[in-house]
Amino acid sequence: MALLDWMSEPVGPVVRGQGVVLRSPHPSDYAAWSALRDLSRAHLQPWEPAWPEDDLTRAAFRRRLSIYERERELGNAWPFFIFDHQDRLAGGITLSNIRRGVAETGTVGYWIGLPHAGRGLATASVRALTAHAFQTLKLHRLEAACVPHNHASRRVLEKSGFRQEGQARAYLKINGSWADHLLFGLLAEEVDTGGRPTS
Repeated sequence: MALLDWMSEPVGPVVRGQGVVLRSPHPSDYAAWSALRDLSRAHLQPWEPAWPEDDLTRAAFRRRLSIYERERELGNAWPFFIFDHQDRLAGGITLSNIRRGVAETGTVGYWIGLPHAGRGLATASVRALTAHAFQTLKLHRLEAACVPHNHASRRVLEKSGFRQEGQARAYLKINGSWADHLLFGLLAEEVDTGGRPTS
């Protein structure tokens, strides 16, 4: 299995930030990913769509990677796993719903596993992804949303320069129920080359 995993490792950009490295998920990440998600289930489920029954299985992980690869090939999304300075898997971050043409925009979503929460890794990852989106992918605008009472996620967005632009009712189905979300936006001219807010 290890040889097959090695042969099928996807190639993609590696994005470096303040104490974090973002890279494409690999088949060989399965054990670390499933362990971290399982350990963090109670921490993450209130803020995420309901997990399928087989969510943490190797087969489900393979399906996830296939979807990621297809989205990358189409230019619709750039999924990354987040690694800390000790090369430990800490979470994930995705730039999705990329729209070109007159929009040049994408949507940022992220999660951090329980053992790594509160260490600034989400903020560092959002800033690194922001720099990649604006400088490398040449997007003009990024969007993000969070449940109003997810104060940690809201703070990550604010520290990364996102501005609250409104609220959408029943915006996404979170943990089995339609939930209102706060809507945030960030423009390319509002951050420096490291993805840090300019004001």
